[in-house]
Amino acid sequence: MMDPQAWRRFSERLGVAHSIIQAPMAGGLTPPELVAAVSEAGGLGSLGAAYVQPEDIVQQARAVRSLTSRPYAINLFAPQPAVAPADPGPTLAILERFHAALGLPPPVIPATAMPDFAKQVEAVLDVAPTVFSFTFGIPPAPVLEAFRSRGILVVGTATNVREAQALEAAGVDAIVAQGSEAGGHRGSFGGSFEAGMVGTMALVPQMVDAVRVPVIASGGIMDGRGIAAARMLGAAAVQLGTAFLRCQESSAAAAHKALLREARDESSRITRAFSGRPARAIPNELTTTLEEAGAILPFPQQHGATRTLRAASSKQNDTRFMALWAGQGIGLSREGPAADLVRALVAETDAALSAVRG
Repeated sequence: MMDPQAWRRFSERLGVAHSIIQAPMAGGLTPPELVAAVSEAGGLGSLGAAYVQPEDIVQQARAVRSLTSRPYAINLFAPQPAVAPADPGPTLAILERFHAALGLPPPVIPATAMPDFAKQVEAVLDVAPTVFSFTFGIPPAPVLEAFRSRGILVVGTATNVREAQALEAAGVDAIVAQGSEAGGHRGSFGGSFEAGMVGTMALVPQMVDAVRVPVIASGGIMDGRGIAAARMLGAAAVQLGTAFLRCQESSAAAAHKALLREARDESSRITRAFSGRPARAIPNELTTTLEEAGAILPFPQQHGATRTLRAASSKQNDTRFMALWAGQGIGLSREGPAADLVRALVAETDAALSAVRG
């Protein structure tokens, strides 16, 4: 049931004018300029720092602070259980062809595909954002307590009610309800991937009823109509990722933004080709070839194998091999400054709620 005060209470707790969160998109898509622009406009900007080395987290956080004094968030991936590496031969054979097409040396898989999580946590604690958010699971209890003890709000990601209840038991301050429509990586961690493919409209009210902490609706929300719907379902805030990809401050490649402009509801699908974990993106030659060959390694081995190719393709504006993240609401995307988008979202939400009230 809708709580008319939930939205206001949570925005006050965050210290923002509007409970509109720009989703943290790992891989450099959410640079300090985008984060700061959203925060300056009254929302909550978020740095996607999962793949960022600790020293660079500090640098990016300082860049945000040089542009705004307002609240912002930093997001990391929760550490994953160790998985035995698979034979990389078939994957590297395909990637070698793609590397050659871009003039790159043969691919190699780095010994360490992800930064040291404990050191990333130290860096985030050092810069002390307003919010520490995470996905892919639940960090160790001492990590969460370290943030709480410093007054930093802790936000986890759940893709079903069972995961939300586990996060609440761990002591988080709020939970992102990530619907199956959402672009990028799925945050599932409690059971099979399929068990976390619940749509936003179905997930949010069930999660609101199941936990006592604020629920943040995410997945397929692109305009004020979606925000108004989330509020009516009981959400205390919304988190939008795909909606911000075409903003001028986004680091998405020009060719990626051009594809997003033409994309529609059927354009994206779930793939493990980029990192080994399920993620929603527009398919391309990289995903199709690796999937057809069954040449997908476990996470984070697959991420390490494809990282160089994806980064080079973005720099060369070649959509064949880049990660073309996109949610199912992509047909509603728009371009322009991020601040203008935040203002439009607020106005559209007010109009939609006024229309409902008659």
